[in-house]
Amino acid sequence: MAKRKDDSRKPASSAAVGAEVTIGKGGETHQTAGGDRPVLTTQQGIPVADDQNSLRAGVRGPTLLEDFHLREKIFHFDHERIPERVVHARGFGAHGYFENYKSLANVTQADLFQRAGEKTPLFVRFSTVAGSKGSPDLARDVRGFAVKFYTQQGNWDLVGNNIPVFFIQDAIKFPDLIHAAKPEPDRGFPQAQTAHDNFWDFISLSPESMHMIMWIMSDRTIPRSFRFMEGFGVHTFRLVNAEGKSTFVKFHWKPKQGLQSVVWNEAVKINGADPDFHRRDLWDAIGAGDFPEWELGLQLFDEAFAEKFEFDILDATKIIPEEQVPITPVGRMVLDRRVDNFFAETEQVAFCTQNIVPGIDFSNDPLLQGRNFSYLDTQIKRLGSPNFTHIPINAPKCPFAHFQQDGHMAMHNPKGRVNYEPNSWSGGGPRESPQGFQSYPEPVEGPKVRARSETFADHYSQARQFYISQAPIEQQHIGNALTFELSKVETPAIRERMVSHLLNIDAGLAEVVAKGLRLKAMPKPATAAKPTRQDLKPSTKLSIIKNGPKSFAGRKVGALVTDGVDAEILAALGQALKAEGVTLKLIAPEVGGVKDSAGTWHDADEKLEGGPSVLFDAVAILPSKEGAALLTTLPAARDFVADATAHRKFIAYAASASPLLEKAGVALDEGFIPLKTAADCAGFVSACGKIRFWDRDAAER
Repeated sequence: MAKRKDDSRKPASSAAVGAEVTIGKGGETHQTAGGDRPVLTTQQGIPVADDQNSLRAGVRGPTLLEDFHLREKIFHFDHERIPERVVHARGFGAHGYFENYKSLANVTQADLFQRAGEKTPLFVRFSTVAGSKGSPDLARDVRGFAVKFYTQQGNWDLVGNNIPVFFIQDAIKFPDLIHAAKPEPDRGFPQAQTAHDNFWDFISLSPESMHMIMWIMSDRTIPRSFRFMEGFGVHTFRLVNAEGKSTFVKFHWKPKQGLQSVVWNEAVKINGADPDFHRRDLWDAIGAGDFPEWELGLQLFDEAFAEKFEFDILDATKIIPEEQVPITPVGRMVLDRRVDNFFAETEQVAFCTQNIVPGIDFSNDPLLQGRNFSYLDTQIKRLGSPNFTHIPINAPKCPFAHFQQDGHMAMHNPKGRVNYEPNSWSGGGPRESPQGFQSYPEPVEGPKVRARSETFADHYSQARQFYISQAPIEQQHIGNALTFELSKVETPAIRERMVSHLLNIDAGLAEVVAKGLRLKAMPKPATAAKPTRQDLKPSTKLSIIKNGPKSFAGRKVGALVTDGVDAEILAALGQALKAEGVTLKLIAPEVGGVKDSAGTWHDADEKLEGGPSVLFDAVAILPSKEGAALLTTLPAARDFVADATAHRKFIAYAASASPLLEKAGVALDEGFIPLKTAADCAGFVSACGKIRFWDRDAAER
């Protein structure tokens, strides 16, 4: 190889030119790179002169092993990733606070519930269950809803979901459930989907899952955003007051914004257009000062109610309808701060159901008991050390003291000679206290057995109750979801087995699914341990549509505009939406923007192909006459209108948009609001408060 001139004596970088050393108040020195920019250093604090080039023997020679900066930098990069969660891998978090409404001292001694108006800091992580970290946000899936309260008595983790029941009754079946739901092991797909043989084979052989199946096939598993979904503690817990009296409790999070979901076709397209849709929504909302709020509600009941209730309160596949035990609002949660670093906070936060504080205790729910065992083990595996509580996001914010020591990445150890208890040394560290956590002294007796209580045996009655509580359009969506999922199952026997279970829930639903799958013959109903109860009344609280938002605030409207857009209408629309707390986004043929009819320039928020209507809660079609002619030639423009129509959104339109509407093949109905003058914009915004124009769906049916 031809030799080249060695100019290694020349500085390869000027990154540190102008570096200065300043002396702090305490005499410590601080290096700066000029101005207020710090000098780049290694992890050991050694200033780096060149971060652009490795140390070489000659400019074209081999890299030298003594380059400690290169080694440290590559070493750290190689170890940046930690194992993702087996479940709930894809999550997004935020900081906030819980504000207590009034003292609950009569039912619990938990400190955060003692004083009206007191605020307790917290961290929330929302997540999907089945998908990997790289899966899309709008997969049909349960959503995790985990809250870490930093109370004055230690951390309390309320680790729940956006659905109040679960697939299984005993934690010993959890590995089987997740193995069945995850990608099939021989092929590694499908990702973030339950529409495959393994999942439905397991479910069709597990009648206890039927109640949960109704929930996950409903629109609950495709929420509009984290802000518009409920959260549940799932299990029955205990509250214990200072006198030792116990009260059973179920925890509920009710969104102040109301409930809202998307429709399935919309979810599929959102996943393609913006797989980070839920993450972006929460990030944007907090950044805009539109802080999401939930109310914490308690279902409180005693042993007498537990004995007479139709189902076992320890069965995690059952709910207690709100009509039987009303929910008592006790405080509100506000998320008002984004994370500073996703990995340090959202990825490293460690939730454990075992983390409870004095005044809160467990029940004997076998699923909860197993979770208490599993979570701690999981966190040690993921975070690599028993010292994961030393990570700031996991550390208590109250004083704490213990004798636990050493281990990987120990950030603090006991000081002095004492690292055990009891000890006889003066000032020998912390001691236990009678005021510390004490488990509720529930009497327990019985033989050691592997058995399921007979009180857990009714698998269909509450599944039926959930289905009959839905609005007709929601029932249709459940039927469509079951048909879609089972159509992906390749084994006919599994499809038939699932329909046999549906016959025990609702014959009409079973017929819809059987017809959609074109079964050659209707199977016999599955054998039931207990017959389906027909006397359970519908519960309006189980429907999303019946508990929808009371306003259109917090949403986004996409306006498709071109050069020559009517200036007065565009301005009036923006003002009307802003007054309602709604964001207006402009979508244009080119991302640079458009010039309105008055000659004013407007920057576009999205280029047409990158801003489909699925990303918005309602849309406005506002081209000029010339612009409409252009849009009719663009497939993305036709899709923008056709999808908004199919997804039952309210659509405002200028008269000039008629050629585009015709080209998209849509039929106008009352969900299309003409904007003839600027004054019409207020009527459009008012109509959007209904969220969806469901009558369009009824017409199609």
